[in-house]
Amino acid sequence: MGDERESLINRSNKFTRSVSHAQDELQSFRSYLRWMCVDQSNVWTACLSWSMFVLFAIVVPLVSHFLLACSTCDSKHSRPYDGVVQLSLSSVATLSFVCLSRFVRKYGLRRFLFFDKLVDESETVRSGYTGQLNRSLKLLSVFVIPCFVAESAYKIWWYASGASQIPFLGNVYVSDVVACLMELCSWLYRTTVVFLVCVLFRLICHLQILRLQDFASVFQVDSDVASVLYEHLRIRRHLRIISHRYRAFILCSLVLVTGSQFASLLITTKNSAELNVYKAGELALCSITLLTGLLILLRSATKITHKAQSVTCLAAKWHVCATLESFEANDIADAETPRAPIDRERVFPGSPGGEESDGDDAGDEEDDLDNTKLIPSYAYSTISFQKRQALVTYFENNRAGITVYGFTLDRTTIHTIFGIELSLVLWLLGKTIGIS
Repeated sequence: MGDERESLINRSNKFTRSVSHAQDELQSFRSYLRWMCVDQSNVWTACLSWSMFVLFAIVVPLVSHFLLACSTCDSKHSRPYDGVVQLSLSSVATLSFVCLSRFVRKYGLRRFLFFDKLVDESETVRSGYTGQLNRSLKLLSVFVIPCFVAESAYKIWWYASGASQIPFLGNVYVSDVVACLMELCSWLYRTTVVFLVCVLFRLICHLQILRLQDFASVFQVDSDVASVLYEHLRIRRHLRIISHRYRAFILCSLVLVTGSQFASLLITTKNSAELNVYKAGELALCSITLLTGLLILLRSATKITHKAQSVTCLAAKWHVCATLESFEANDIADAETPRAPIDRERVFPGSPGGEESDGDDAGDEEDDLDNTKLIPSYAYSTISFQKRQALVTYFENNRAGITVYGFTLDRTTIHTIFGIELSLVLWLLGKTIGIS
């Protein structure tokens, strides 16, 4: 009875938030979340976070669209496509903010980013993941800053050149500056929230890639099949957790971004539509921003799926190398019927050391887990042929990866989605700024 009660207590503690402290490795990341007003660690920061979200993601876009539409402006300052721009960007930002708030509130930042699981990983995985976390904020700025600079140039020109035509209350120049700053802050806030969730997903996927690369080293030594199977089951479980947490966000992002592209094309292909860089430049910038965030998600999921499936090829190669070595060991030990040694270089040129004589460089096309180098085997290993065959069969029938409601995000999927989305964006760019 006592053991049953203890198991129930442990099961209830399983779903509690991970305990963290202020001086841990997430200190700078928490400071960034507070600076962005998306930290919800207590009641006051949560209220501030939701207030900033309502202001910059809902109120400012609505005021900008209905009060600054400027229907009486000239052809360069009219904004006929502003509704699609504001609705598309705000809808994806709302989805990102709600999902991020739910993740952090339910799991805590450490548990959500799997830092509580790093104690079971090797030093290589821990140091690589911590370094990738520190680079994530730089990567976020790489995506956000170019979009913000382009939007700032457009807004500053729009307000500076059309000050006499745009309706304002009170002083024209003060209203100009305030309205321009509020719109720029709204754009910066929404794009940052969108890219933040995408970069966090990329960061979590990078941890699993580091684990898979570390897991591949078990085939270089005389490993136990049971330990290899247990580690792979643990990795598959973490991949299922990531898929379950992000599946709704990935699917909704795909639907919203694709719907935004179709809506943009419908309004820009009308016979009465007047298209130029002044009117539709912001529409093109919004489409590029949303598509970039979607591609970050899909590429990260596809990369980790490809790495996970490469383990099957690695295990099969390990099985073949071990089988060949065991047969050669038996031939050498068989003194009654000695056989002449086989010249591998004559049968398979350049294969013993895995080095190519023609100097070809595979570059990025060759996977680091599945390459042409032979795996060093152990002829007198205790791992039997049946155990190795069973492990390879398990890998072939239990391929890991990121899934969305049962559909695996592999290279075929991303090629199809990328082709559709790129066709829509290129068509839109051709209609707006002349790029095709």
